[in-house]
Amino acid sequence: MLAYECYKATDDRKLDTEACVRVVMRNKNLGLDQYRFLLQTMVNSGLGEETYGPRNVIAGREETPTLKDAHSEMDEIMFDTLDKLFAKTGVSPSEIDILIVDVSLFAPAPSLTARIINRYKMRDNIKAFSLSGMGCSASMVAVDLVQHLFKTYKNAFAIVVSTETIGPHWYCGKEKSMMLSNCLFRSGGCSVLLTNKRSLKHQALMKLSHAVRTNISSNDEAYGCCIQIEDEQGYEGFLLTKSLTKAAAKAFTMNLKVLVPKILPVRELLRFAIVSLCKSKSKSSTPESARAGLNLKTGIEHICIHPGGRAVIDGLGKSLGLTEYDLEPSRMALYRFGNTSAGGLWYVLGYMEAKKRLKKGDRILMISLGAGFMCNNCVWVVMKDLEDPNVWEDSLDRYPVSKKNLLNPYTEKYSWINDECLNFVRID
Repeated sequence: MLAYECYKATDDRKLDTEACVRVVMRNKNLGLDQYRFLLQTMVNSGLGEETYGPRNVIAGREETPTLKDAHSEMDEIMFDTLDKLFAKTGVSPSEIDILIVDVSLFAPAPSLTARIINRYKMRDNIKAFSLSGMGCSASMVAVDLVQHLFKTYKNAFAIVVSTETIGPHWYCGKEKSMMLSNCLFRSGGCSVLLTNKRSLKHQALMKLSHAVRTNISSNDEAYGCCIQIEDEQGYEGFLLTKSLTKAAAKAFTMNLKVLVPKILPVRELLRFAIVSLCKSKSKSSTPESARAGLNLKTGIEHICIHPGGRAVIDGLGKSLGLTEYDLEPSRMALYRFGNTSAGGLWYVLGYMEAKKRLKKGDRILMISLGAGFMCNNCVWVVMKDLEDPNVWEDSLDRYPVSKKNLLNPYTEKYSWINDECLNFVRID
């Protein structure tokens, strides 16, 4: 990896508490019960006051998005990050051999890769790929695809653009399980420049060490736990079911079974095998033995968890026995930028770099989960000390935010909505 550039929108696109309330109140399909649900979800989401929303939603046109809205949203993210990427590295668009764009919910014709090729007048023999429908884990799929393509194409440059179109898919119905996406997903994305040119090894930020992909779509429950559908009123949205947690745990466990032997030292694997054997023979289980799982930190210095939501971060942190210091980058990325889908992991990585955590030789485990259901993880090795403040430059001094301040101000300003006296009141 030679460089990466995350997208930061302009201030007029910030979705603070007041802006979120205006969007919610515009939805005339909601009743008091739905308002209360949204209040609880917003408070517990882990998002702060400076996330960015799509222009059509901020302008009040979430129910009538246009094709132009979708293209404009993608153009801002793709071209802004690519312009900065080319300027930072000095690599010309004409030098790019492989281009991959992963956007799950928008697949126009001509493709988004064609749009980029046209904008930058790239070569006619460029290998272009458009990935769709893979959700938040799509960026790791793209990186793995580049790794395989590099086995065929030598001395090549590859670019991966990871983002999502939020505006045209804003849910305007009243089904609670489909409202969650509005509370979590925000605008963002990232462009990454990769190469297998040995002559550029000294310029590299990181080197890909391992990549493991797990897809359990053959399981009906897992397939349907995170799916795009229409509700009974015909409103399109993303359905997130209670089976999501179970599917994520299954896919993650299967992925680790393949990845762990590649990254952990033999002594840790032996320790885990012995402890597991003793636990299976023991009739009683103590709290200490119950927590005696694999210690990923024996083979990994930093763990980059996709900022999919507070519950995702808490759940993975608990299952892996991680400290608050380990989880801080993911929590802060979620708080500052929200869940930016496939681009989310790069904001977490950017936080680690901005805080000068990444030193030469450190290993970084990136964990991503996405629709399908899929778990795609990879390990990077840091090639030199990194300290670029990137998109965090203007706000780094305000982070980390304390747990007390992570509470969304929505809970204080609009707690009246939980008043039992309002049970028979209709909000118009």
